[in-house]
Amino acid sequence: MKINWGTGIVLAFIGFISFILFFVVSMLMDDRTNHDLVREDYYQAEMGFQEELDAEINSHKNNVDLKLVSTPAGLQLEFPKDLDQEKITGTVSLYRLSNKQLDFDLPITLSNNNLLIPNNRLVAGRWNIKVAWEHNGQAYMFKDKITY
Repeated sequence: MKINWGTGIVLAFIGFISFILFFVVSMLMDDRTNHDLVREDYYQAEMGFQEELDAEINSHKNNVDLKLVSTPAGLQLEFPKDLDQEKITGTVSLYRLSNKQLDFDLPITLSNNNLLIPNNRLVAGRWNIKVAWEHNGQAYMFKDKITY
């Protein structure tokens, strides 16, 4: 049977549409591409966004930025040495974009102005870390994206 150019174009379109449909269906059914929202209460958290911005500005303005150091025991947060560690309160939140079951929060309990997040809590991959803390009534915020 001889195929003319009109039949060839129709077959090419059908092949292309079939490929696109296969690609879309396979991507929607694959569990590896399932990404959840970072937070369930996303819209409520958005209302406090200005307070977070103010706290981040306080951190930079007062030069009290935190340092992240990877150690054999885990991830270590280093707070500034000139701050009284007894007056520092707050929480450390770690978010895993690919799996919300791995998200967790830790209260800030310092030892020598350091906080250690142990290896057994961290799975290899990309994390968003947010440290919201207060010192002498002043709010501070530290945010970073890390690959552990």
